[in-house]
Amino acid sequence: MSALRRTAIVAGVFYLATEVTAIPALLLYQPVLRDGNYIAGANADNRVLLGGFLELLLVVACIGSAVTLYPVVKRQNHSIALGYVCGRVLESAIIVIGAVSVLVAVTLRQDLTDTADAGNAAVSAIERSLVAIHDWTFLLGPSWVLGFNSFLLAYLVYRSELVPRIIAILGMSGGALVTLSATAMLFGVYGQSVHTVLALPVFAWEVSFAIWLIAKGFRPSPILAGLDGEPVARGGGS
Repeated sequence: MSALRRTAIVAGVFYLATEVTAIPALLLYQPVLRDGNYIAGANADNRVLLGGFLELLLVVACIGSAVTLYPVVKRQNHSIALGYVCGRVLESAIIVIGAVSVLVAVTLRQDLTDTADAGNAAVSAIERSLVAIHDWTFLLGPSWVLGFNSFLLAYLVYRSELVPRIIAILGMSGGALVTLSATAMLFGVYGQSVHTVLALPVFAWEVSFAIWLIAKGFRPSPILAGLDGEPVARGGGS
């Protein structure tokens, strides 16, 4: 297996890992995010802590995908590729902030278990504040910044033809759509249910992009010339 083929597989695995970790983590967080009485309620700490661990793996996958693809896509456009990497790091940082807010709720629940303070109004207000921090970071990181990052990467692979153009077009349109949708949610135009539907194209982009890289690798492109002995091929250009 060539080094270029391994790069494609590793990038694809990282991208697939973002979906495998992000969705279960959100489900595992539900006792904190939706119950409204987690600190004074029943013990679901291990479930929430597992969600936090999955989000740490999500952060590794986000940064790993960017670092793996950067040496390839920078040959198409160095500035845009660097912007993609920086955006991926920013997205990861926002995800960590959201994870910390949920994990702080676990610490409070453990510290206040079987005390009179567990159910008082001040503690409830703190819990709501922690949930609000997570909800805002979820909107800004895995939605707004994610869409921006998806558009940049999809544009690079569209220009270089590293993957079929239908996949790249799905990424550009899905990325733009989820960022616009997150902006609409920011101003209260509609709620989470509508945003979830509008985020489906970017989800489809990430999954199809990952599967293509794992199964097929990079398509022939001029930007691959000199990488792993690849000859100059059709398409591409800055």
